[in-house]
Amino acid sequence: MVEWLRNRSISQMDPEAARNARDSLDLVFHMSNILDTGLDCHSLSVLIALSELGFNPEALAAVVKEFRRETPASSSVQSSAPSAP
Repeated sequence: MVEWLRNRSISQMDPEAARNARDSLDLVFHMSNILDTGLDCHSLSVLIALSELGFNPEALAAVVKEFRRETPASSSVQSSAPSAP
């Protein structure tokens, strides 16, 4: 849904502003890949949107780190569950 909203707001921009927004997201995604953050383009766009809304970027980074700490534990629980016959 966030992606739809982002695309809708970009489509309502003038063409120059829309191109600049896409170019900026592409640049941020490229930098993210260089830094090996593991964030996809959609996640980055959500984080950027939250930052633009006034959320503290350091707090957002802490949330991302916390989600990453929790993810391996939940995936190992799923992989250790017995499979159905």
